[in-house]
Amino acid sequence: MIILGLDPGLAITGFGIINCEGNRLKPISYGCIRTDAKLSLPLRLRKIFEETEILINKYNPQEIAVESLFFNSNAKTALVVGQARGVTLLAMAQHNLATSDYTPLQVKQAVVGYGRADKSQVQNMVKALLCLPECPKPDDAADALAVAICHAHSRKMNAVRSIKK
Repeated sequence: MIILGLDPGLAITGFGIINCEGNRLKPISYGCIRTDAKLSLPLRLRKIFEETEILINKYNPQEIAVESLFFNSNAKTALVVGQARGVTLLAMAQHNLATSDYTPLQVKQAVVGYGRADKSQVQNMVKALLCLPECPKPDDAADALAVAICHAHSRKMNAVRSIKK
């Protein structure tokens, strides 16, 4: 199963694509969608939408996991990040893809085992879990891979729970 993980942001939206076969996780691709601060908000959002569509069309993920918006004391920042997240969700809806949301706390708990882990701990665990030669850069790409890993682990647990019912 191919999983696309996204860490939405207006300036940088991280993406991570993994293949989940049983207990094996293999990295396929990761990186960032960057938008130019000189562009208008609508043009930046369009770029995020179009680049997300390209990823979906190129890698054909079966499921997508997105980091949910956490409370930010800066309302303006939270609003534009929410808009960036919205256009990624729209791209997913256009393709009728199953989407799951995870909080930063859930992602860190699933990947590191500690919900208050710092960025370097997350990066090192992503490197270890995906057998990468080095920590994924930039941070946004590592975070997106962590979201995909979180989903891979969570979907297994959800399957076990549904069997027990």
